[in-house]
Amino acid sequence: MNDMNDMNKLERHISPLALWAFSLGTSIGWGSLVVTSNTYLIQAGPWGSVLGLIIGGFVMLIMGWNYAYLMRGYPDSGGAYTYTREAFGFDQGFLAAWFILITYFAILWANITSIPLFARVFLGDLFKVGKLYTVFGYDVYLGEFFLSVIALILTGLLCMRFKKAVNCIMIALAALFSLGILLCFIAAFLRKDMSMSPVFLTDRSALSQIVQIAVISPWAFIGFESISHGGEEINFEHGKIRKIFMISVVATLVLYICVTLLSVTAYPAGYANWLDYIRDLGNLSGLEALPAFYAADHYLGDFGVVLLMLALLALVLSSLIGNLFALSRLLYSMAKDQLLPKSVTKINRYHLPANAVLCVVVASIFIPLVGRTAIGWIVDVTTIGATLIYGLVSVTTIKIAKEMENRREVWTGRIGLVLMVIFGSFLLIPNIVSTGSMARESYFLFIAWSVFGFLYFRGILRRDTDRKFGSSIIVWVALLSLVLFIGLIWMRQSMLESDSRMLAHIQDYYTTTSSGTKADEAFMIQQIKQHGSDNTTTMIMAFGMFAFAILIMFTNHSYMNKRSNENEMLAIIDSMTGVKNKRAYSLKEQAMNEEILNGSLHEFAVVVCDVNGLKKINDTLGHKAGDEYICNACRIVCEIYKHSPVYRIGGDEFLAVLTGHDYEIRTELMQALHDSALIHIEDGGVVVSGGISEFMPGDDTDFHSVFVRADHRMYEEKKFLKSLGSVTRDD
Repeated sequence: MNDMNDMNKLERHISPLALWAFSLGTSIGWGSLVVTSNTYLIQAGPWGSVLGLIIGGFVMLIMGWNYAYLMRGYPDSGGAYTYTREAFGFDQGFLAAWFILITYFAILWANITSIPLFARVFLGDLFKVGKLYTVFGYDVYLGEFFLSVIALILTGLLCMRFKKAVNCIMIALAALFSLGILLCFIAAFLRKDMSMSPVFLTDRSALSQIVQIAVISPWAFIGFESISHGGEEINFEHGKIRKIFMISVVATLVLYICVTLLSVTAYPAGYANWLDYIRDLGNLSGLEALPAFYAADHYLGDFGVVLLMLALLALVLSSLIGNLFALSRLLYSMAKDQLLPKSVTKINRYHLPANAVLCVVVASIFIPLVGRTAIGWIVDVTTIGATLIYGLVSVTTIKIAKEMENRREVWTGRIGLVLMVIFGSFLLIPNIVSTGSMARESYFLFIAWSVFGFLYFRGILRRDTDRKFGSSIIVWVALLSLVLFIGLIWMRQSMLESDSRMLAHIQDYYTTTSSGTKADEAFMIQQIKQHGSDNTTTMIMAFGMFAFAILIMFTNHSYMNKRSNENEMLAIIDSMTGVKNKRAYSLKEQAMNEEILNGSLHEFAVVVCDVNGLKKINDTLGHKAGDEYICNACRIVCEIYKHSPVYRIGGDEFLAVLTGHDYEIRTELMQALHDSALIHIEDGGVVVSGGISEFMPGDDTDFHSVFVRADHRMYEEKKFLKSLGSVTRDD
C-alpha cells in the first residue's frame, strides 16, 4: 500500500546546484543576447542601462526574499498559486494561476519560436523551406515549424522521463552560457581599443534614462522564481533556498550587464560610435545585426562567434526546459484543486507529472504557426502579468508573515508591494499621455485573456461540487477592473496610432502627390472620414469587450447567488430523508413565536410522529437497515401531510405543522396515520405513532406549548399501538 502511495507522489530530486541552474536558466533567454541589450542601449546608453539593471536586480532580490520565505512555509507544487490559495482562498488562488499561465506560456512560446530565428541567423536558409504564408509581416515556413515542434517534443519527452538527467542538463547549460558570456566580456575589456562613448544619450537627462531602464529591467528576470512551482521536489533543507535565489538574481544581473557592455565595445567601420551603429541595426544583416556577436567576432574571431552561439543555444534550451518544468508543475497543482481535469495529476512510473507536461506540449505545438510578430505581442503581456503575480506574492508574504509574527518579512512584503505598484504605474499610466512602449495588440491580448478568465471561472463554478470556489467577488472585481483599465489604455493607444497614420498619409501626400485645391480638399475629407471610422471602430470594440465582461460578471454573480441559495437550502435539509432538519424547525418555531406574540397567527396544529421499533431494527439488521426504515417512515408522514412542511427533529422523530387545508382536515389526516399504523402492525411494515395538538389563542403563549401537548399525545398513541403488538424502542 505504501508503495502505491509513493508512486502517486513527486520525488525529491532537485539539488541546490540544480535549483540554481533552473532559476538562472529560466530567467535568461533568447532576448538577453539578441533583443534586450539593443533595447536598453537605444534608450539609455551603457551606463544608463547598467544602473537601471542594478535597480531592477534589487527589486528582484526583494521578490526572491519573499518567494524563499513562502517556499519554506509551503513546500508544495504550484508556486504563487499555492501561496495565494493558502493565504486568501481558492478564488484568489485562481486569479494568481490565471496570470501565471499567460506569463509563463508567453515566455515558453517566445523560446520555441526563437529556435527558427537561431537557425536563420547561424544556419542561413537551411530550414526556410515550404513557405506557408506571411502573418503580420513574418514569413512562416513548414521547415521551421517542424524544427520548433521537434525541439518542443524532445524537450517534453526529456521532462517526462529523465528527472536527474534534466537536472544535469540544466547545470551544464547554465555553466555553458555563463562561461561563454563572461569569456567574451573579459576578452573585450582586456583590449585597449574599445570605447563606450557616449555613456548616456544626449537628448535626455541621465536620471530619466536610468529610470526608464529601471522600470522595464525587472521583467528581464522573470522566471528566476520558476523553481517555486516544484517546491515538493527539492531534496534539501528549504532554508538554503533564499541564498540560492540571491546568487541566481545576482548572476543574472552580472550576465545582463556583461552582454549590454559587450555590445558597445566594437562597431563596424563607417560608424562614428556605437550609438550610430545600433540605431542602424535595422539596415544590417548577419553578425553586424547582432552587436554582441559582432563584438565577440571582433575580439576572438570565429572562436568568439562559436562560443557565443553555443551560449545563445544554451540560453534558449535552458529557458525552454525551465518554463516547461514550471508550467507542468503549476498545471499539476491546479488539477489537484479541480481547476483542470483530474487526469492531469497522474504521476508516471518515473515519479513525474507526465500528463501535465503533455498538456503544455499540446497547448504549444501549433504556436510556431502564429508567427514571431504575434508572439512578440504576447511576450509584452508578461510585463503586466508579472507585475500582478509579484504583487500577489508580496501581499501573501505580508499576510503570512503577520500571522507568524515575522516582522522582517512583513517589511519585505510591503516593500515588494510598493515597488510593484510603482513599476506597474510607470508601465501603464504613461501610455495615457504618450504612445508607450507596448504595442496596442499586447493590450488587446491581455484584455482578451482577462475576459476568457471570466468564462473559465464560470466553468469552474459549475464543476465545483465541493463548493471551494465562488466565496469571494475578488475575482470578478479584479478581472473587470483590469478589462476596464487596460481597455482604456488600449483605446488610447489605438487612437494615437490612428492619428499617426493619418498624419503620415497627409505628409506623404503633400510631399509627393499634391495636385490642386479640390484634390487636396477631397483627400483631406477622405482622411478625416477614415480617421473617424478608425476611432469609432476602436470605441465600439472597447465598449463591446467591457459590455461582455459586465455580462459575464452579472451572469456569474447570478449563478453564485443561486448557489448561495442552494447552500442555504442544504443547511436546512436533512441529508438522509430530504425533509427539513432540526435547524429549519428552530427557525420555523422562532418565526411562529413572533407571529403569536404580535397576534397575527390564529390557527395551526402540530403533529409529532415517532417511528416504532427502530432500536430493534438497528440491533438485529444493522444501521443501514435502520436508515432505510427511517426513510420509509418519512415517506408515510410526507404522503399523509403532503401540503404541510415536515421536519426531522430527532433520530426517529418527525414533526409537521398544519395550516390551511391540512389544518381543516386534520382529524381525517390523523385517522389516516393511525390506520396506516394498524395495517403495518399486521403486515410487519413501518409503524409510525402520531399525536396532534391545536393552537389555542389566549392559552398558548408560544409554539412550544402546542408541541408539548402533541408530544404527550404521541406517546399515548405509541402505548396504544404497543398493546396491539407494535414494537417500540423500549422492546
